[in-house]
Amino acid sequence: MKRLTFLAFLLSVLGIGALAQTTRTRPRIAATPTPSAAPDLKNDVPEPGSSTRRPPVLVNDARVNPQTRPVPGATPPVSEEDEIVKVETNLVTMPVSVIDREGRFISGLQQKDFKIFENGIEQKVGLFQSVEQPFTVILMIDVSPSTAFQIDEIQAGAITFVNQLRPADRVMVISFDDDVHVLCRPTNDRRILQNAIYQAEFGDGTSIYDAVDFAINRELASIQGRKAVVIFTDGVDTTSRRGTYQSNIADVEEVDALFYPIRYNTQRNYGGWGGGGGGGRGGGGRRRGGGGGIDDMISIILGGGNIPMGGGGGGAPGQSSGEYATGLKYLETLAQNSGSRKFEADSIANLDAAFAGIAEELRRQYSLGYYPDKAGQVGERRQIKVRVMRPDVIVKAKNTYIFGQNDRKVAGK
Repeated sequence: MKRLTFLAFLLSVLGIGALAQTTRTRPRIAATPTPSAAPDLKNDVPEPGSSTRRPPVLVNDARVNPQTRPVPGATPPVSEEDEIVKVETNLVTMPVSVIDREGRFISGLQQKDFKIFENGIEQKVGLFQSVEQPFTVILMIDVSPSTAFQIDEIQAGAITFVNQLRPADRVMVISFDDDVHVLCRPTNDRRILQNAIYQAEFGDGTSIYDAVDFAINRELASIQGRKAVVIFTDGVDTTSRRGTYQSNIADVEEVDALFYPIRYNTQRNYGGWGGGGGGGRGGGGRRRGGGGGIDDMISIILGGGNIPMGGGGGGAPGQSSGEYATGLKYLETLAQNSGSRKFEADSIANLDAAFAGIAEELRRQYSLGYYPDKAGQVGERRQIKVRVMRPDVIVKAKNTYIFGQNDRKVAGK
């Protein structure tokens, strides 16, 4: 009996000791850091030699897997945009308009209806899209003195043009006299565009070459997607200091944009300048910064239709028939080399029709592309001919391009 009592006492002592030992070790387990603790977002890069098998961490509100972090010396992943630049650098693309003899757009064409020739050799059409995607237009308004008394008509036509565009289409408004004036940046806000157009007030001189140079070399490169330039002018330059006839024509071949000149023959409308007596590009009307107005209108009426220059005498720049002929040729070449066409606006009706035609062409164009069969040297000029296998149609597209030019421009960005 004593043995049993002693044995029970011994077992109870051992049980109490074990319980006390267990109680003392619990705080040590609870104090051990757990893997589920919040990560330090500033120091989530693994230490050298440590395991990268860690759960994703949250960085800038995005779930990022540390295993995808670039390893030093390894090539980083290429984005989809980069792949397009690298893989398709030799792809020659161009917008193409197809119209009938009445100037109406022809829809429903398929890839098999088109043929592309480079330097007379047929190429395989590698890209075909019949698109009505948004575009950006640079609207350039000549506000030199020769357009002084048509400024209201010009503004009304420009606003009509803007109102014909789709909601997603954007417009940038530029005016030019002896300088270039950016009236608004590209936007689809119709209120902003209308206010910008009404800000166009004429000044002195005509720097159309400088204005085109500005559009090509300062603006078009930063505009993504489909783009075009619409220029309302008589084409006569008198005061450009940077751009030239030749530099404009060369530059337009190197940009993926259409140029649509709308020509207003101010020479005929103002009594035929060019022989002296009066003038046309030096004064009258509503001038930038004030001046002009009713007195100048009276002078025109009393003077038989000529706009007073203030200094009198003939032979001033921008008055001769030769200069108007040069301006006409300039606008025709500008349109042709970009793959578009020139419009005439001798009246309000023609002006509205020109703006409507441009809006329609820009909305409804085919996009073609091909990979040249023959490699060439960077800077080599090549001839392009696009044909449509249907009768009685007119194809408007670029007729030349410079091989490798896109590579150089992308690298320079």
